[in-house]
Amino acid sequence: VQLQASGGGLVQPGGSLRLSCAASGSTLRIATMGWYRQAPGKQRELVAAITSGGSTNYADSVKGRFTISRDNAKNTVYLQMNSLKPEDTAVYYCIADGTRNLYGLRTYDYWGQGTLVTVSS
Repeated sequence: VQLQASGGGLVQPGGSLRLSCAASGSTLRIATMGWYRQAPGKQRELVAAITSGGSTNYADSVKGRFTISRDNAKNTVYLQMNSLKPEDTAVYYCIADGTRNLYGLRTYDYWGQGTLVTVSS
């Protein structure tokens, strides 16, 4: 499985961005998709995850501001990020897993390249 993420960039505080991640290859293996992020000097954080059935999990830091969605027919996961804050600045990584793994209790099977999100005025 290969994951191709896009949509990062520079945005002002309070602004919005949408990340996309398209999976290719053996996509029938994918049960869970989602996003991690890592900011400089900070631990990696699971931002949001979604199963093929639509169950979701969000980090407390993004609840109410970020929305994860998935188009199973296109094997694509999206992360709509609203009300962005400077502390959301990080490299965001798309992830996928062959099992239901909403909370990242196991290391995810597949990782995409990161896309940088910078929130700054």
